[in-house]
Amino acid sequence: MSAPDLRRDHLRRFGMIALATDLTIEGDAARLMLPGTQLHVTRIAFENPTTPESLRRTGPRLRNAAELILPGVALEGMLFGCTSASAVLGDEVTALIGPRASVTTPLSAALRACEALGVGRLSLLAPYRTETTTLVAGHLARHGVEVVAQSSMGHADDRDMGMLTPEAVIEAALAADHPRADALFLSCTALPAVPVIDRLEMMLGKPVLSSNQVSFWSMLDTAGISGDGPGRLFKVHRW
Repeated sequence: MSAPDLRRDHLRRFGMIALATDLTIEGDAARLMLPGTQLHVTRIAFENPTTPESLRRTGPRLRNAAELILPGVALEGMLFGCTSASAVLGDEVTALIGPRASVTTPLSAALRACEALGVGRLSLLAPYRTETTTLVAGHLARHGVEVVAQSSMGHADDRDMGMLTPEAVIEAALAADHPRADALFLSCTALPAVPVIDRLEMMLGKPVLSSNQVSFWSMLDTAGISGDGPGRLFKVHRW
C-alpha cells in the first residue's frame, strides 16, 4: 500500500497559553493575527480573585500547557496571555514554559513596544485591585519604563473585567492619563481595550497601548512579520 499524500501548508504557527477565565484574548487574536499565520491555543486553570497568590499558582501549570500545543510541530512563538501573572512570575516565565518556542508575555511586549515608539514614561490603567496594578507598575519600572501615574478599576474577577463596556474603558482611560506620560498602557488581557485604542489616541493625542495589542504585535514582530492593527504601534514597520 502506498503512503498517503500529505498536504503541506505554508502557515506560520504560533502558540498561546490563556487563563481559563479570560473572555477577551481569543477575540482580540482573531482581530490581530494575519492571513498566513495560525494561532493554536490552550488554557490553564485559574482561580479568582486576581491576587498575587492566585497568579503565582499559574507558574507550575505552564510547562504542561506548552507541551499540549501541537507536539512535534514547530512553532514560531509562544504567548503567555496574562499580564498580571507575568508581573508576579517575572523573568522566570520563559524557564517555566520551557524551550517550546520564543516566549512573549504582555509585559515583555509592552517593553518592546515602548522601545519601538520611543516611550520612556507611561500612565497605567488596570481593571484589577490596586495591589495587582502595583505589581505591573513595579515590573515596568524595574525594566526601565517610568510609570508616572497608575489607576485601578478595582475588579477582583477577570470575567467581570472582560464584560466592561467600551464606554467604561474609555472613561477610565481618560481619567488615568497623565500629562507627563508619553503613552497610556491599558493592562490586562481580559480588558476589552483593542476596539477603543484608535478613539483613545484621537482623544489623548498620544500612543495608547493595551496588553493584547502589544502581545500580538510583539510576537509577530519577533518572528519578522509586520502586523496590522489599531494604534500608532502598528504603524511601526520594522520588516
